[in-house]
Amino acid sequence: MPLRIASRGDPRPGRTAWWWPALATLAVTLVQLGRPQPWRDELATWSAATRDLPDLLRMARTVDASATPYYLFMHGWTGLFGDSPTALRLPSALAMTAAAALAAVLGGRLLGPGTGLLAGLLFAVVPSTSRYGQEARPYALVTMLAVLATLLLVRAIDRPGWWRWLAYGLAVAGLGLGHLVAATLLAGHAVAVLLALRRTRDRRLLRWPVALLPAVAAVTPLVLLGGGQHQRQLDWVGRPGLGELVRFPGGVTGAAAVGGALAVLAALGLATLLQRAGTADGAARPDPAGADSDAGTGDPGGPAAAHPGRIGRRGWAVVLGACVLLPVAVLFVAGLVTPLWVPRYLVFTVPFAGLLAGAALAAVDVRAALPVVAVVAVLGGPEQAGMRRTHEWPRTRPVDYAAAARIIDAGDRSGDAVVYSPRDGWRFLDLALAYHLRDGRPDDLLAVRDPVRAGSLWADECADPAPCLAPAGRVWLLLSGEHGADPLAAVPEPKAGALRAGFTVDHTWTVDGLTVALLSPTPR
Repeated sequence: MPLRIASRGDPRPGRTAWWWPALATLAVTLVQLGRPQPWRDELATWSAATRDLPDLLRMARTVDASATPYYLFMHGWTGLFGDSPTALRLPSALAMTAAAALAAVLGGRLLGPGTGLLAGLLFAVVPSTSRYGQEARPYALVTMLAVLATLLLVRAIDRPGWWRWLAYGLAVAGLGLGHLVAATLLAGHAVAVLLALRRTRDRRLLRWPVALLPAVAAVTPLVLLGGGQHQRQLDWVGRPGLGELVRFPGGVTGAAAVGGALAVLAALGLATLLQRAGTADGAARPDPAGADSDAGTGDPGGPAAAHPGRIGRRGWAVVLGACVLLPVAVLFVAGLVTPLWVPRYLVFTVPFAGLLAGAALAAVDVRAALPVVAVVAVLGGPEQAGMRRTHEWPRTRPVDYAAAARIIDAGDRSGDAVVYSPRDGWRFLDLALAYHLRDGRPDDLLAVRDPVRAGSLWADECADPAPCLAPAGRVWLLLSGEHGADPLAAVPEPKAGALRAGFTVDHTWTVDGLTVALLSPTPR
């Protein structure tokens, strides 16, 4: 398929430009998709998605209510395709592929096919596209829905019919169900509606708040359920400072150099669009009937290649900037009050920054700009390689759950028990062993209620461990961290006391991020 960029006389401008970003993103996200073993966040997804529906819905009342729609989707997915690492991550890879294609279509419609093509290619090589396109979490789906909702908003503003508003409203509902923080994108959408109202005085645009009612109805139960949960789930998140804003581009793109390059290009693109489109937008007369007009100039695809419609290219440049900056600002301010500032929650803003960056490159020349895309890809190369070894952070400190599971599986025998430490943290040692050993793991004698019966991601353990451990022949101890000759020193009381009183450490193994110890009963 040759690289095809629409010319001025092309009756189908930019119809094929989205293929290249889609194929590039699909290729990048599929490379070694199943190589890194599931990390703790993905283990939570697996645990939730593989529960029976009543158990999954019961869990929503105690933890991760906001992720329940994603877990429900993954429940159906794993029922059809299994729960291998590749199967768990494939929806995210496909969603990122769709996001790249939609970004190219959106860019082509508003700013020209050259901009759409370059924006989609930039998005494909950003490390966070691979990172969240290879993770069994909702961020890739949310990114796709963010671009889709914005594209549908463009169509609804141009021709504000009820069916178009309904399609937009359903996309926004999906966006909010995917991740509540993604609703901050509506701040950027509000800017688009206000600009269109100011320019056209079309009262049909006042249907926008009505179009949001399905999203409000869908998201309200999640807000009510999850309102008291986020403090526990995000107790590791601190209040952001100004330094967090400086580091944000690197955090949201997955590499500081890539984030810096994308931020500079996006700023140049915004300035270029505002400068070049000012005269054209000011001279254009909007079509009161809502037809696409005011094509503007500046993209190599020519005036016929873009359809900025009622807002104009300059207006949409402002909107794209708002779709990046306003969600960041809202989350930053909210993070000063409650623990919320997590850059990956805003990964859905990356395609919009990419559209502005693509406009900066397209203002020069599309083919001449392709080497710049290659440079951005090279800048992200080390991070791309690291994330394909492990999803843990930092990359230099992986956690090899699979190796620990192999040690226990090789030595396990009837009557053995297993003890985890810690049990109440975010390492999910028990979920990891359950994933890698399935039903063949030793008995978890300390669990009064396992995570499923507890309706949580954590088990409830015996308050007095000694009697619960009495039936054990031997005990496998799985510890977070790499410990020395006395692994029991890392176990808190009263668990450590019960183990010392009844058992003796026979063997100790250390693997990346974990310690495995085998304890035998102390002779009486």
